[in-house]
Amino acid sequence: MSTAEFGNLISTHQQFLHQLAIKLTKSGDDANDLMQETFFKAIKNKEKYQDGTNIKGWLYTIMKNTFINNYRKKKHQNTFVDETENKYFINSRQAEKDVRTDRLIDQDYLMRQLDSVDKTYLDTFMMHYNGYKYEEIAEIMEIPLGTVKSRIFLARRKMMEKLKDYRF
Repeated sequence: MSTAEFGNLISTHQQFLHQLAIKLTKSGDDANDLMQETFFKAIKNKEKYQDGTNIKGWLYTIMKNTFINNYRKKKHQNTFVDETENKYFINSRQAEKDVRTDRLIDQDYLMRQLDSVDKTYLDTFMMHYNGYKYEEIAEIMEIPLGTVKSRIFLARRKMMEKLKDYRF
């Protein structure tokens, strides 16, 4: 089956998919985006569709999985979507207030306090801070996984104690 023929076949289910997309996203624009992405994925993976099987179910599965994946991505982005009329929250005066974390701090004092934490704890913590996974740290430092976790926990606790002047 050619791509054009396959495109015509899946377009016969456009109304069903649009209703499903509206039900999932609860937004017309998001529903159109979801449909477009579903059709794109269906055409891209047309060789995986077997003639004679339920195309409606196949398209439904693609759409549902696409929606779930997009939802998970948005959830991990920690973005705030202001859907209020006139973008009330974004345009409110709260957005103009200073954030307490932006205040000036004494960098020398901060570094002295961090340097006073035991080197074994600090090295493990800094590896974790720089993106190493617990297992990688354990392998590199040749220590058990539990030791890595406890050192990171203790380093956090000691740093919070030393920097309590800067906490709210």
